[in-house]
Amino acid sequence: MKILALEASTTSAKAMLYDVDSQSFKMITHPYPADVASSTRTDQAEETFLEMLAAGREVIAQADAERTDGASSASEIEMIALVGVWHSICLCDQSFKPVSPVYHWSHTGATDICTEIRRDAQATEKYYHTSGCMVNAIYPFFKIEMMRRMGFPVEDSYLMSQGAYNNLRMTGQRIATRCNASGDGLLNIHTREYNWEGLSEMGIREWQLSPLVDSEKPYPLSSEAAALLGVRSGIPVLPANADGGSNQIGAGAARHGIMTFSMGTSAAMRLSTKEALIPEQPSTWCYLSPKGYLSGAATNGCCICTDWAKQKLFPEGTTYQEIEAGIQDRENTPVFLPFLTGERCPGWNDDRAGGFQNVRLSHTASDLYLAVQEGILFNLYQCYQSLISVNPEPEQIMLSGGILKSPSWTQMCADIFNREMTVTAAEQESLMGGIVMGMEATGVLKDVRDYHPEIIRTIEPDIHAHERYMEKYQRYLTCYNNN
Repeated sequence: MKILALEASTTSAKAMLYDVDSQSFKMITHPYPADVASSTRTDQAEETFLEMLAAGREVIAQADAERTDGASSASEIEMIALVGVWHSICLCDQSFKPVSPVYHWSHTGATDICTEIRRDAQATEKYYHTSGCMVNAIYPFFKIEMMRRMGFPVEDSYLMSQGAYNNLRMTGQRIATRCNASGDGLLNIHTREYNWEGLSEMGIREWQLSPLVDSEKPYPLSSEAAALLGVRSGIPVLPANADGGSNQIGAGAARHGIMTFSMGTSAAMRLSTKEALIPEQPSTWCYLSPKGYLSGAATNGCCICTDWAKQKLFPEGTTYQEIEAGIQDRENTPVFLPFLTGERCPGWNDDRAGGFQNVRLSHTASDLYLAVQEGILFNLYQCYQSLISVNPEPEQIMLSGGILKSPSWTQMCADIFNREMTVTAAEQESLMGGIVMGMEATGVLKDVRDYHPEIIRTIEPDIHAHERYMEKYQRYLTCYNNN
């Protein structure tokens, strides 16, 4: 038996084909073409969906190419699990054709709207304690008003995340998981239903939003999607859960006391909790996961900042390894504030700008790059301090994402946090989370909390390096507080 996980992330389409019997898998990741990833085209949602299916077809073909029995892997697929992203939204007309682009977390067009709302402290606090989300431009809740002001026909349209759109195209069902809708800022975190008080004030009516469903309920694959994917129709499909929630499951962290720490385009740290945990003063966020609640903190600026620095500071073709080899000054590094697209946690300041401070003539481009790496981790360390102020300190921290491609940056992370970091065998834990959800749905696992991934690596912190980094961290905080 095989389970296929399909993911439409912010910048790429991904697929994993998992063989339950051999516990082996094939996986591919395809970055979106530039005109899809950064498009303003109204067919962006459809193109992203098709890219996701293309990844699925390719991973099936890859598995078939390695078989010796001549059978098709497609015929052995018993479950499909979808993975989406938090913080995306588009508009569709009455025939479900997109009439707007998909606006992701990185689109900051709602900044002025959120600045207006945050002037009302009572309204801001009410929204935070109702939804678990801060008044911030990343959330689709506020992008709805942005699209209205841009002239899109909000009142006459269906509102869908990319995940909800993929659910519709895969199954014919207009549905959204509570996990996905919660991270979009649309739910009352306590009732687990739509926040109709807030949505009604924005003029949103019930028919415009996708009916909420539980993460564990599958729906049959439509004949149209089956033909596009190259599999039989009727295969049970688990609707899209956000990558952050799926990551928690794929890392084996649906159990309490384990913190996932993913560092990709953006970065997030998450802890599974039994109940909604929302601090009195806004700092961390709280969303629904596929299983229970997640208490977490996140930053916009992670690998998006290192990619930016590489592109802006170095000749085309320079590798990250060459950049790191050129670092000369590790003691008097400039300070970098990683807020190139505004700030999420801990300050939730859309208007906060990023950039370098304390730069000297002696600093090289590689020294500036080191400052970017440090600044990202210092911001995340701030987030960690906020997170453990409302949660017990985690027993285990599981690190994943693009940071692992750099051994020196990975060690820096362990040193700054002064915590042991573990790494699992799964390269893409959000995809693996979809697989684990599929294993539960097919009865292979009784509960996703029974899943324990293989730990393949442990990074130990250096206490002396930690002390040096804490001196730098104080310089970072000074620049942060003066910014």
